[in-house]
Amino acid sequence: METATTTPDAETVQTTVTVNCTGHVRRAVGEPRLDFTFEGNTLRAFLDAFFAAYDVADMIIAETETEATTAGWAPEDTSILGTWRKNPEGEQTRAYARVCVNGRFNEHLDGLDTHLDDGDRVALIYPFMFCL
Repeated sequence: METATTTPDAETVQTTVTVNCTGHVRRAVGEPRLDFTFEGNTLRAFLDAFFAAYDVADMIIAETETEATTAGWAPEDTSILGTWRKNPEGEQTRAYARVCVNGRFNEHLDGLDTHLDDGDRVALIYPFMFCL
């Protein structure tokens, strides 16, 4: 008799990450660091679950290119070597906001499709900005 083996669907996997919140996100969430368990194992699944639990999506995710861009004061230097990556529209962070996984910006990984493991660190960064 053969027994069927099943592999867990990515949506049924439970992943627990440590979430570090800074600036306005920290104020809205109410604490600087917490462990958060969600169904799935991608940054996209984490953000969907976290934003359902905490109303901070508008602080982090830009819906349009305009929300993701700020008028710079320095000219763009096109001679800089390396690869410049940007998440697609609708998956970008707001100007000055960032999402990091284990200390690396998500756009330098696989964007919102970045794989997460138990114990990974996700930082939701939206700093306080003051202009005098």
